[in-house]
Amino acid sequence: MPVLVVGAGFSGATLARECAEAGLKVTVIEARNDVGGHCATKIDPETGVMIHCHGPHIFHTADLATWAFIRRFGAFMPYRHRVDASLRGQVFPLPITLATINQFFGHNFTSEAARRFIAAQCIPISNPQNFEEAALSQIGPALYQAFFKPYTEKQWGRPAHALPASVFACLPVRFTMRADYFNHPIQAIPAEGYSAVVAAMLAHPNIALHLGQLVTAQDSGGFDHVFWTGPIDAYFKHQHGHLAYRSLRFEHERLPDPAQALAVMNYPAPDVPWTRITEHRHFAPERAVRGSVITREYPFEAGPNDTPYYPVRLAREKAQLGRYIAAALGQHGVSFAGRLGTYRYLDMDVAIREARSLARSAVAALRMGQRPPVFAPEVETCLSVQPILETGQVGRKAPQCA
Repeated sequence: MPVLVVGAGFSGATLARECAEAGLKVTVIEARNDVGGHCATKIDPETGVMIHCHGPHIFHTADLATWAFIRRFGAFMPYRHRVDASLRGQVFPLPITLATINQFFGHNFTSEAARRFIAAQCIPISNPQNFEEAALSQIGPALYQAFFKPYTEKQWGRPAHALPASVFACLPVRFTMRADYFNHPIQAIPAEGYSAVVAAMLAHPNIALHLGQLVTAQDSGGFDHVFWTGPIDAYFKHQHGHLAYRSLRFEHERLPDPAQALAVMNYPAPDVPWTRITEHRHFAPERAVRGSVITREYPFEAGPNDTPYYPVRLAREKAQLGRYIAAALGQHGVSFAGRLGTYRYLDMDVAIREARSLARSAVAALRMGQRPPVFAPEVETCLSVQPILETGQVGRKAPQCA
């Protein structure tokens, strides 16, 4: 029973592994010349630094089953992610914490005093309709203008008042000194990098991997089923138009010594053209390296030939997405998964969990001679109510917006 998986990122690799372990013959086709998708890593030959090729990725989860699954394919090192912001000649902790508030306003508040102070700064807006109104109603104009408005507008290429209020929900504000960026109890990075983990997932006698090959819907004949993790609009030849994405340009620089004290430094100021600088050696401090590598990120609007990173998901795109979902639900012999296949921002653990669920449901359906689900069952459930939850994730409050 041969199946085709298009894409060798975490979603594709998980689908392939689950199907292979169930006894199916799996062909995986990846357009790039390496595996790992947007999570791909590589070792810089000059410094020995492990580079996150498409921006920083930290595996973080509270899902013990997904954690057990991913650790089958490589050792993970504990890593507590921290982010700072360089602004006005100072470095501030992010997300906004009690330390950030005290430093920014020049006070020494207790947690409760800081809550009262920030509450007094807020503009009362009972039903915020966009990102700007949500921010002003929860943190007030000073913090918003310094840390959120310019960075968000650089990241998304749109005025803050044009973005949905839900986007602000992914930017936590804390009235404690806790500096961890993520709330999840499990936070780690694979010791040998994400590409090594994905390669191990694909190392199975029932899996045939083909790199550097483009595939279209018309090329997928001869298989009992196809799992598509590429862009959903590309599968349908963009018949309803190109879905909008933000892309990224990466500028790498080798240095003889470390340049910053932690892995990620954000640059909110509007006169700085990049959004953040990543210093990769801090992701794996146990590695012996010779110098350092930093990467500046420059967001821009993705064109038809650019790499898609962040789905824009405003009103026009949601209407387009609804048409593509309707088209997908009318297909036979294909399932859609992953960030690009469902046009959502997904953390790695969610992508893996959904791919495992989809694979198991598809295998069961194929064995019974039935039609496999077009999306993972939990995704299909929410699609029956609305195209995709506004937050972009199923069963979670809001996605991490890098």
